[in-house]
Amino acid sequence: MSRKKKIVVKIGSSLLANSEELTLRYAFMSGLISDLAQLQKEGHDIILTSSGSVALGLNMIGKRPEDAGILDKQAAAACGQPLLMNAYRQIASEHNMDVAQMLVTVEDMEERRRFLNIKNTMMRLFENDIMPIINENDSVATRDLRVGDNDRLSAKVAQMVEADVLIILTSVEGLYDKDPSEPDAQFISEIEDVSEHLESTTSISALGSGGMLTKMQAANMAQNAGVETIIAEGIIERPISSVLKNERRYTRCLVTGETASPLKIWLSNRLQVAGTLVVSNQVAAAVVAGDCGIRRQDVISIQGDFVKGDVLHVYDESGAEVARGLTNFSSDETLLLARHIDMPVEDVIGYKTKSSIIGAENILVLEENHLPIDAPEEGQKLVVPR
Repeated sequence: MSRKKKIVVKIGSSLLANSEELTLRYAFMSGLISDLAQLQKEGHDIILTSSGSVALGLNMIGKRPEDAGILDKQAAAACGQPLLMNAYRQIASEHNMDVAQMLVTVEDMEERRRFLNIKNTMMRLFENDIMPIINENDSVATRDLRVGDNDRLSAKVAQMVEADVLIILTSVEGLYDKDPSEPDAQFISEIEDVSEHLESTTSISALGSGGMLTKMQAANMAQNAGVETIIAEGIIERPISSVLKNERRYTRCLVTGETASPLKIWLSNRLQVAGTLVVSNQVAAAVVAGDCGIRRQDVISIQGDFVKGDVLHVYDESGAEVARGLTNFSSDETLLLARHIDMPVEDVIGYKTKSSIIGAENILVLEENHLPIDAPEEGQKLVVPR
């Protein structure tokens, strides 16, 4: 505890809100903030990723979690976010702690310039000993354009600030090899390969949008960014420092292998797929070997509606994802270029530029420990056979 750490803490709705009355659990919040304030006094930089706005706002619009649709949740988030932040601010003030609110969307985290702007804001807050409290902007996010859960959002934040540790507090002590309610369930204290434990992570709480599966996905993202992840029970007294000092049981997800550059990490840890390219197995093997980027004549098919600067996922003919990279063209331009490989680029799209769809300098070959994410369901466009 002597070295200054960057600590990202994620709190779910089930810890912050009573599941029946949909009211704040002030005792838990008070214990949490007291603990974080002490860690901040010891010199650590703290970021709190907090759910809870939707759960708290449902009462105001007369809805229960199980009956609420996307529009209800958007309205509930608008109602609940001020309640949540007001509670955090009041409790923090009792500990002479300053807090700031940051609401983000998936587009903020996936677009490079916005991502860096958020990072710069958090760095300035750290300089002034202010703790950022981050939540997804649920009042404007749609089903197709949302992070989906604050577990993976917290992993993106941990990646962003190059955190030492990501601590995800939940309603159980950590990960078990099966449903913890089963008598023969075994506790798992340490994990190297997250993918080996996905089958035991299917449950979702009544208030949260994620479950243990999203926590494992978050741990995988954090691992690939060089950040250790701890999954622990959200107790009232010293919920964070008791874990950091190994005073109670938890699951630790280790960091394995070498950590890539910040740009490569950003490329690899995605929350949504903007678009995909399918290339031949021969080209895929060359990409994996580090010999090339993706040229227009390499493209077999594309999927998704993307713009220049988006991150595309590259697949071989068998459907295995091999790389991710920044595209130099939109989906429409890529389709035209792939269909007219004998024409100069400027004649096809109307301006002169580099011809590669993804340059070799902007492509990242995926390791086996990267978990796949769902490809877009809409907008598939197949390249016309040449």
